[in-house]
Amino acid sequence: MKKLPLHWKILLGMLFGVLFGLLFSQFEWGKALIVDWIKPFGTIFINVLKLIAVPLILASLIKGVSDLKDITQLSSMGWRTVGLYLFTTLTAVTIGLSIVNVIKPGNTISDKTRTELLSAYASDATAKQSVAAAQKEVGPLQALVDLVPSNIFAAMQDNGNMLQVIFFAIFFGIGIVLIPQKKSKSVKDFFEALNEVILKLIDLIMIASPYGVFALLAALVAEAPSADLFKALGLYTITVLLGLLCMILFYLMLVRLVTEKKIGFFLKGISPAQLLAFSTSSSAATLPVTMERVHEHLGVEEDVSSFVLPIGATINMDGTSLYQAVAAVFIAQAFGMDLSLGAQLGIIATATLASIGSAAVPGAGMVMLVIVLAQAGIPEAGLALIFAVDRPLDMCRTAVNVTGDASVSMMVAKWLGKLGIPKVKNWDDHYKN
Repeated sequence: MKKLPLHWKILLGMLFGVLFGLLFSQFEWGKALIVDWIKPFGTIFINVLKLIAVPLILASLIKGVSDLKDITQLSSMGWRTVGLYLFTTLTAVTIGLSIVNVIKPGNTISDKTRTELLSAYASDATAKQSVAAAQKEVGPLQALVDLVPSNIFAAMQDNGNMLQVIFFAIFFGIGIVLIPQKKSKSVKDFFEALNEVILKLIDLIMIASPYGVFALLAALVAEAPSADLFKALGLYTITVLLGLLCMILFYLMLVRLVTEKKIGFFLKGISPAQLLAFSTSSSAATLPVTMERVHEHLGVEEDVSSFVLPIGATINMDGTSLYQAVAAVFIAQAFGMDLSLGAQLGIIATATLASIGSAAVPGAGMVMLVIVLAQAGIPEAGLALIFAVDRPLDMCRTAVNVTGDASVSMMVAKWLGKLGIPKVKNWDDHYKN
């Protein structure tokens, strides 16, 4: 077992977690056992990852920006990063709309199934609607206002304020670049050392990752709704998964064409981060691993990875935006609505902007979906139709989000001449050392 590569250990942890959940769910006391004695270890695993997310972003981004020789480098990297993220997000939404209009999964939902789902998840849907209602009432520039923290220490207390932390880190890094090197050296050395300490903590956390994902998957299976509801939404699930697969293929094509790296090289390098993203359903929780994989195993220089990836974990939610497009049209189809071309173009714009403002945590896409539905005039109560399968699909779309972040970082590095030879060629040898 000790000789197995880490990604195989993670896969085995996921498999055993599913089997454990299925087995013990057959007993009356099994679900309570898993929820009370297994699930807490999965929660602890996610909490530890979230614990180091903000310090990692702060340290790595300040270090990355301060390593730039002048501000023009930051401008060049920033425009390329944001432009690529917008391009991939628009592509994701377009792919989602195209597939859902061809397959039409909502037309297969019967009145009986619709009534059962609305009844079973009405309270959850209402909660999401109330959260999103506050976001819909804010002014057009509120997102810009929310970007600038009034207190950086308060912003660092909540992972949902990641954009504010990123703003401060970039602002602080620019200040370091603008002062004489002699005066900035001690500050840069501190953040470089802090960054190294956090990366070592990631090494320690990843040793326990197979056990963490075991607990997460066992709890997910034990708490899942009845099989009948999953069957009713099977075609919808297939539609979303097909769209996500198309996005993965799109990323692989871009990486191959732009960076000239082999597809196998990219997949091998990023696979542990993909699996962890799948297990945690959180781009923010996976960010520390994504940053290490991209820098150490894909050859992206640290000043690029520490800039591109934290921003991507916050604003680049391609899997989420694709899912929102499919879900919106699916709900409309289930209610017998025929969306016009204008309404679907509105979905593209709204889903793109919503994905930028979506927090990198599990379930955040569901909140933003309410805004997409409202814009298109689709009944928001239809959220209850997709609650049954939202968590498994959330896991899949998070893996796509992380893949997109890694792809963009490689392309930006290639254009800036900062894509080199990976420092670590074997993941497991890295942890043995």
